[in-house]
Amino acid sequence: MPSRPQGGRPHGPSASPFWERVRRPRFRNPQPRVLLLGSGYFLEREIQSACARLGWPVRTLALPGGATASNAFVASLLEEAARFAPDFALTVNHMGLDQQGAILELFEKMALPLASWFVDSPRLILHDFPGQQNPWCALFTWDADTVAPLAAQGFALVRHLPLATDTTLFRPGAGAPAPGWRARASFVGDSMAGPVAALKARLRAYPRLVRRLAARAGGFAASPLREARAFIAGEPALQALWQALPTDQLRLDGEQLLTWQATQGYRLERVRRLLPFGPLIAGDAGWKTLLPAAGWRSLGPLDYYADLPRFYPASDVNFNATSLQMKGAVNQRVFDVPACGGFVLTDYREQLEALFDPGTEAVCYREPDEIPELMGRYGGSLREREAVTRAARERILAKHDYTHRLKAMVSALRRHYA
Repeated sequence: MPSRPQGGRPHGPSASPFWERVRRPRFRNPQPRVLLLGSGYFLEREIQSACARLGWPVRTLALPGGATASNAFVASLLEEAARFAPDFALTVNHMGLDQQGAILELFEKMALPLASWFVDSPRLILHDFPGQQNPWCALFTWDADTVAPLAAQGFALVRHLPLATDTTLFRPGAGAPAPGWRARASFVGDSMAGPVAALKARLRAYPRLVRRLAARAGGFAASPLREARAFIAGEPALQALWQALPTDQLRLDGEQLLTWQATQGYRLERVRRLLPFGPLIAGDAGWKTLLPAAGWRSLGPLDYYADLPRFYPASDVNFNATSLQMKGAVNQRVFDVPACGGFVLTDYREQLEALFDPGTEAVCYREPDEIPELMGRYGGSLREREAVTRAARERILAKHDYTHRLKAMVSALRRHYA
């Protein structure tokens, strides 16, 4: 077990009555008190719902401008730490922290643990927070492949914490589908046309690199390497162009462009296998430029909370092609779809086997050529779809609601900081 950070009585300027009151013992009650740093990002609503269902007191401290701390935020943080007396604070993707580390120093001064739950690439995010391996900051990551690299950076507490679902939101009978949502097969996802175009624009002064990244995107998609940076390092011609970029930020942009271009090609190749089944595709307008004009129906973007719990049950088969930002981890769809009574056909991910029983609780394809056969089998058999969905939903209710994730988080924090 990593050594517990010292939260003893402060001396000197910090030893005022205010700091004495703020630096209280943590996790002394069964019901932890949670201070959520709110930016409006994905997962915050689920965290609030899970805390409410667990009976945990939760207070949301809004971040100004969505994600950036300020003097007013610092004042509010100190006020809440004294008045609400949280056992820990929780942020998603390090939002609310500053590049200089002043906010983390404040948490250390308060002896208040901060849990940061990563649901996007920790490496790309932590690039903006160098040298901030503070003992009062615990990291949780949705992708098990990122645990070892984070621990190697010197963070004292790093744990794998997968995504899950809110079973009060994604539940059977959540509402009637809208007209036109009924489909044999559907796919909800981004074509990545927008992110790819934006990154190309940022790298427009380096056309040779942009062309080379496009040429090797398929190679990265097929590679067992999990990170774009590792793949680039093994490609001498590409690495030379990438290393020649003048700033770290541009190099990060190059990694991200490779990842998003690879994801675009990966998804496109698999979605094309659905065309014989007349799929309904909900997403951005980029699909209209990537797919043929006929053989599928287009639906604009759907609202995650208002639409998807009603949309998923309207399809015989909900198709999934995971972003290559997470080559080993599973995304939200493998939990959300069965939770509301829908059937999902997903690409295989190694970490799925620790969450579901492949075959009985999840149906996976490993290669694009398997998609038509699996579509034919499960698309034509309501009995088989219902059996898999029922088993998956039972597993989700038992182990994969966000209440389960928060209990796992608090268990790790309690062992380390109490």
